[in-house]
Amino acid sequence: MAKEGAETTEETEYMIDRNAGIETMVVESPGNAKEMRAVILTGFGGLNKLRVTKKAMPEPQDGEVKIRVKACGLNFLDLMVRQGNIENPPKPPLVPGFECCGIVESVGENTEGFEIGDRVMAFVNYNAWAEVVCTPLDYVYKMPDEMTFAEAAAFSLNFVAAYMMLFEVANLREGMSVLVHSAGGGVGQAVAQLCSTVPNITVFGIASCFKHAAIKDSVTHLFDRNVDYIQEVKKISPEGVDIVLDCLCGDNTGKGLSLLKPLGTYILYGASNMVTGETKSFFSFAKSWWQVEKVNPIKLYEENKVIAGFSLLNLLFKQGRCSLVKSVMDKLLCLYEQKKIRPVVDSLWALEEVKEAMQRIHDRGNVGKLILDIEKSPTPLMANDSTETSEAGEEEEEQEGDNDSKERMPFIH
Repeated sequence: MAKEGAETTEETEYMIDRNAGIETMVVESPGNAKEMRAVILTGFGGLNKLRVTKKAMPEPQDGEVKIRVKACGLNFLDLMVRQGNIENPPKPPLVPGFECCGIVESVGENTEGFEIGDRVMAFVNYNAWAEVVCTPLDYVYKMPDEMTFAEAAAFSLNFVAAYMMLFEVANLREGMSVLVHSAGGGVGQAVAQLCSTVPNITVFGIASCFKHAAIKDSVTHLFDRNVDYIQEVKKISPEGVDIVLDCLCGDNTGKGLSLLKPLGTYILYGASNMVTGETKSFFSFAKSWWQVEKVNPIKLYEENKVIAGFSLLNLLFKQGRCSLVKSVMDKLLCLYEQKKIRPVVDSLWALEEVKEAMQRIHDRGNVGKLILDIEKSPTPLMANDSTETSEAGEEEEEQEGDNDSKERMPFIH
């Protein structure tokens, strides 16, 4: 059950990266090779496994676009990658990150539709957290003129995932109801906005209490994640809801299925309940899957319920559905230009502040998306931070309690 369930969670499967297994940390490149800054994950584990250092700059291959990165998105998946809490992770050292935006710097052969100077956003199969990335043109999309780089970095993964779950998988229609966990996160806010484009949709949002003031206007009904939300939802809608979007897993799977109306759809797109500490915990993983209610196909048949899984990155990088994702992106960009949707940016962080940004995700402190701003200068305190590599390129272990003494304020929107 654990193995089968893990294969359905959003972005928790291994995305094959042709460079991941051979990536090496480069402090000094030979000859005249151009260098760039990048975040390197030196091994799986805690925050001390992240380093910002110089490495050789990639050049576009046949059919690829080279992008001078302006901003990158951070996701809960990136935290799971850091911990090695995914199925068949690539071998470190590697550059994390799956989405970015920037300016086209050059193109490889057989690349049509993009020119040097184009403002673009892109999906990347790892390697996004760097000053320069190269990715196949099938994963690159032109940005609207009025879209900022921070918005673009917050747009692709969250809104495409939200749209496809709502409209491609669950067939959202007028008058339906949706329950979404982590309503204050990037996907949760995208779901709320997309639901507002359809008449008479009721959105039940689950989020931590301290986020309620910021997101109360984006959902119809808002509940504390620590209360018995099943009873609260049934007080309002005794029959339950039409769609449940679950990024938590664990005991929330059974709860979500129990809330479904006949012909309702439960979609699992994440497993954040597996992450309880800074490093991977086999106990937390086992406990999370142990709590998953065993799904009885006969019961699904009798109750007319649908259970589904969704992973956007697997859809792109393993299952080759680039054309479908592009058609969804076209629809989303139209909605953006019509001012019907707009990504919510929580905060901007310098590359050198990646540890603090990742800790904010771990603490579930964000409302909307966290962004790595490549051109942002770190706070002065970062000059002596341990995100820097030593002269030998080796890790310097953090002293216990270091994080408490280095707390800093990012640029908060």
